Amino acid sequence: MARNEGIYRRPDSSLWWINATLPNGKRVRQSAGTDIKEDAEAYLAKLKLDAYRESHFGIKPQRSWQEAVVRYLELKRTLRSFSDVQRICRFLDPYLGSMMLNQINGDVVWSVIQGELKKGNKPATVNRYLSTMRSLLRMARDEWQWIDTFPKIRLLGGEVERDRWLTHEEADRLIRCCAPHLAALVRFALATGCRAAEITGLEWNRVDLNRHTAWLNKTKNGTPRGVPLNEDAKEVLREQIGKSLTHCFTFRGEPMRFQITNSAWHTALEAAGISDFRFHDLRHTWASWHRQAGTSCDELKELGGWKSREMVDRYAKYGTEHLATAAMRINRLKPETQGNLVTFLSRSERQKDLASRLSP
Repeated sequence: MARNEGIYRRPDSSLWWINATLPNGKRVRQSAGTDIKEDAEAYLAKLKLDAYRESHFGIKPQRSWQEAVVRYLELKRTLRSFSDVQRICRFLDPYLGSMMLNQINGDVVWSVIQGELKKGNKPATVNRYLSTMRSLLRMARDEWQWIDTFPKIRLLGGEVERDRWLTHEEADRLIRCCAPHLAALVRFALATGCRAAEITGLEWNRVDLNRHTAWLNKTKNGTPRGVPLNEDAKEVLREQIGKSLTHCFTFRGEPMRFQITNSAWHTALEAAGISDFRFHDLRHTWASWHRQAGTSCDELKELGGWKSREMVDRYAKYGTEHLATAAMRINRLKPETQGNLVTFLSRSERQKDLASRLSP
């Protein structure tokens, strides 16, 4: 028997339910979210009014920040950083939780900035909140079409970029001070630039030593990628063969389920005389070494699995070999001592220099 349109009660629920066809032709069957009949009727009337205004006048129905957060979190659920996204949304709720999306303007953004700075948060922390706001609002505009515009959200200046990496001597010292299972992780991270979770989750069925490749299916940005294995990385993996049938890196024969930066990690750092260093800084070390060795930013972007050049450009300062020729142009050393600098010149510059010396 067909149910009459409108609001109704279900025997298994204390709430009122809606069964209606809206003016735009959309069929709605959902809970009204209230056990008060008058409120349920008012909610249904609002749904019909919003649908009428949208279909006849092109006016979008108002959507709340909380409604947007629910959808946003559902879409971000597969990210390894999902807990961080959840945490940021909770911190934003006191500022935006009672607002509709079209109420969020420049003044609201400013209130978030000022409120967080007064709490003593650093610009880097505030920028994480602003980035999440911007990402959600852009998605609401471009993908969901819930809003037509949103305020321009600029990140704060003065954010101190973390610049912590190890020299080769420091890295060797750290490896010597690590327990065997931890040393293997450190060596593999320095050889590949992989993140901690990517290393501990690596399985043998995703490794091909003959093709010098490993395939990661669980990455930070959710995009699977291949990792080329150099000789250092392959040596580490060969040492792990036979310890587990499934996972490449184990502790006492079992996959590593615990946090890597535990007491063993801090003990190794202290023994090696290294301070202010996180496991993720091994990835920074790997990238810095690559740039110092002449790897281009575009090559590094592909090797590290970054989606944009923004994160890679922070390492550009470590590669200066392409500027050596320019630096030589104002050299004031005597001609007889300039021969020591020829090795820094490009081939074309060396040829020009040789031609000038031979010309009468």
